[in-house]
Amino acid sequence: MDNKKKSYLSGPSSQPLLGCTVGELFDSSVSRFPDLEALVSRHQSIRYTYRELGRAVDELARALMAIGIEKGDRVGIWSQNNAEWVLVQFATGKIGAILVNINPAYRIPELEYALKQSGTKALILAPAYRTSNYVEMMRQLLPEIKNDPKGGVRSGRLPDLRLLITIGQEEHAGFLSWPRLLELATEVTKEQSEERQAELEFDDAINIQYTSGTTGLPKGATLSHHNIINNGYFIGEAMRFTSQDRLCIPVPFYHCFGMVLGNLACITHGSAMILPSDRFDAEAVLETLEEEKCTAVHGVPTMFSAIMESPGLKKRKTPKLRTGIMAGSPCPIELMKQVISVLGASEITIAYGMTETSPVSFQTTVDDPIELRVSTVGRIHPHVEAKVINPLGRTLPIGQPGELCTRGYNVMLGYWNDPGGTAVAIDAAGWMHTGDLGVMDENGYVNIVGRIKDMVSRGGEKVFPCEVEEVLYTHPAISEVQVIGVPDKKYGEQVMAWIKLKNGCSASDADIREFCKDRMAYFKIPKYIKFVTEFPMTITGKIQKYKMREVSIEELGLQDAASIRTA
Repeated sequence: MDNKKKSYLSGPSSQPLLGCTVGELFDSSVSRFPDLEALVSRHQSIRYTYRELGRAVDELARALMAIGIEKGDRVGIWSQNNAEWVLVQFATGKIGAILVNINPAYRIPELEYALKQSGTKALILAPAYRTSNYVEMMRQLLPEIKNDPKGGVRSGRLPDLRLLITIGQEEHAGFLSWPRLLELATEVTKEQSEERQAELEFDDAINIQYTSGTTGLPKGATLSHHNIINNGYFIGEAMRFTSQDRLCIPVPFYHCFGMVLGNLACITHGSAMILPSDRFDAEAVLETLEEEKCTAVHGVPTMFSAIMESPGLKKRKTPKLRTGIMAGSPCPIELMKQVISVLGASEITIAYGMTETSPVSFQTTVDDPIELRVSTVGRIHPHVEAKVINPLGRTLPIGQPGELCTRGYNVMLGYWNDPGGTAVAIDAAGWMHTGDLGVMDENGYVNIVGRIKDMVSRGGEKVFPCEVEEVLYTHPAISEVQVIGVPDKKYGEQVMAWIKLKNGCSASDADIREFCKDRMAYFKIPKYIKFVTEFPMTITGKIQKYKMREVSIEELGLQDAASIRTA
């Protein structure tokens, strides 16, 4: 290996970037694939062809114009996955409104922050979801909501908010119902909506997505038409999507995984968007894969683990399934092999990115050898650059771990109304600093070895959690494992493993350590082991390791060690 070769990549492509808006892209697909199925929402018994979806989106776009939504206005959506979410995504795109994705798990303080920080003018919400009654939560937040059937609201607490709209047929006092909203579409002509669409530029902001906020208040990553259209297109290209593909989408729309890797990858290729349920359900996914003859499926590793352990797995057949994406958190090698061998998804891919990069910057391809598809995040996406740097900002030689940075069309416009936060994330040369530790090989493949803040430093030895996790995943009794660092007075940190066992299996701390003894260096072997039935995670399935640390410090009585300050 030539250690002088620097860890820098530039994604070549024979395909130029798409220079269009969401509305132009959508209209083109409707024109090209009018009779093909575009959207299936199984839990709602709704099916649209591209022609029918086009009509529904146009009607909603005119209705939104009728209630006073102007170009650049923020329109929030607070809902689980459903057909209406898809309609809102493309209708706002056609009229130049900026869609604000609200996490369905948000409680009142988080909701208030997102609405106020973004200056949301209209909020479209489901009446309720799981244990949350959204209508009542809004009434708690804004007691001044009255019985205005037009959904009008005026509040000093949320001064920009003007309209509240509920999804579904039911009427709610103080909210504009979905049917009444659509009735207003007749007040705007087709020519007026087309004129609005013609005013838009592909560099205009079109979407605000709030990051998890694990290190502070959530930040609103602001994405353009250009960002998400092109990312969706090249994601679909990596999976070799065509108009004959049918994608099962169990991941949430409020996140890029659902609305870009899912919806836009489909729309750019004339593929079908198939919604198995309003929330992730392994049995519903398996049923959908079989009955809808899906050719692709997306999911985070925890979703695929649940599918592989589902009682319905043996009785379901998935002969059409060939591809999809496993992403969102590090993908265990053994799990990837099971998905390929048992589900038959021989061309499934791994994708890597972050909300701030629209989101994908690396992806494996269907041609990559299995060993690369299960051990790396692939190569750089077309038209995107990447480099690996040290803490001083210098580009490292090939093979050395450091912070992964990316640059290109996919980097966000910035954090909404947060120039300071934007300047920290994107440097003067336009590089997005991911905070992830990556290693680049001489063939351009990248391996993500952890988060900078997740790396365990044990007595000067650096331990990447994923290295330990990959070994533990080969243990026959282990279903899932997450490795963290916990404070230690002598060594600074010690390795700890949280382990979920397979159904019917058992193991002890001693069993796990004995298994590790000949498979990894002594300092990587977990000192602490905790057997669990679940992990703390976000609604998108991302493991919250900071919460694992908090629980572990409390349970192990490591508060004194945690209080020791280090350089």
